[in-house]
Amino acid sequence: MSDPGLALAGVSAAYRGATVLHEVDLAVARGELLVVLGPSGAGKSTVLRVVAGLEPVTAGRVRIAGRDVTGERPGRRNVSMVFQSYALFPHLSVAENIAFGLEVRDTPRAVARERARAAAETVGCAGLLDRRPAQLSGGERQRVALARALVREPDVFLLDEPLSNLDQALRVQMRAELRALHDRLGATMVHVTHDQTEALVLADRIAVLRDGRIEQVGTPDEIWRTPATTFVARFVGSPAMNLLPADGPLRPGGDPPPGVEAGGMRIGFRPEAVTLDAADGTDATVDRVEVVGEDAYAYLTLAAGHPVVARVPAARRPGRGAAVRVAVHWPDVHVFHADSGRRYAP
Repeated sequence: MSDPGLALAGVSAAYRGATVLHEVDLAVARGELLVVLGPSGAGKSTVLRVVAGLEPVTAGRVRIAGRDVTGERPGRRNVSMVFQSYALFPHLSVAENIAFGLEVRDTPRAVARERARAAAETVGCAGLLDRRPAQLSGGERQRVALARALVREPDVFLLDEPLSNLDQALRVQMRAELRALHDRLGATMVHVTHDQTEALVLADRIAVLRDGRIEQVGTPDEIWRTPATTFVARFVGSPAMNLLPADGPLRPGGDPPPGVEAGGMRIGFRPEAVTLDAADGTDATVDRVEVVGEDAYAYLTLAAGHPVVARVPAARRPGRGAAVRVAVHWPDVHVFHADSGRRYAP
């Protein structure tokens, strides 16, 4: 990457004596929206806090806009952070909340208020400038928090699960607005979430984090179509990817890829790759069925006891307890090493 807006090189960090980030290498291009995705406790928020200077590193370097900021105080790093809780001052108006960061840095009051108004217009909350946070909805508070981050004109925006407190409908709306805002500004953004759908929709690239280590970095399409590990394969996708022993009872049809016959492999395939009632399929029993609109998810148990999930049209879903025959074909199958969980690479 020739021109990173943000780079972490071999960064480790500890909390109460326990290492929570392990030699993380991560580069974010100028103008890129990178989403850090992972479960609770993976170290996602710690990545943001290390970049912001709120947590020290025990090893490695942090560079922002080409400048080494590893030892610099938070106020000198020129980053803006949007928190899950919004962190608005309840006694200040919207205009005062947005302008607060400028005024404490001795920006002339008139200049700060004009920049606050411009930022409010950018995120669609210019009509709320005289209100207090208690008079705002969750979506309106989120826009104010974004405007407060925007007004500082930072080198990097850091967003710590900013949509998680919103209801589902508003979350869908706000993530579309956030993506549109990024595209208008051409800003460098790092967005943390545990929501895989949010990551796939928002990101230019996704960094999947597990136990303080990077599992994979790639475009949403790469993360979905070529997961690097069994963890990524199962974390991204709902229901999760099916994983079975490669030498188990389900043998996909056609010519297998190299390495599968060598032993010590697992095969993975998504629920939409499964066919039921195939003439050459493996016997299975339907345990339960979940209907989601036009689709249904059939939770099956193969004759040998392995679980499999299949996505089928809701109108043609099998009943609980039904006997079916399960098939999947090699082009739809991913192959992983059983011991390491890494994707097989011939």
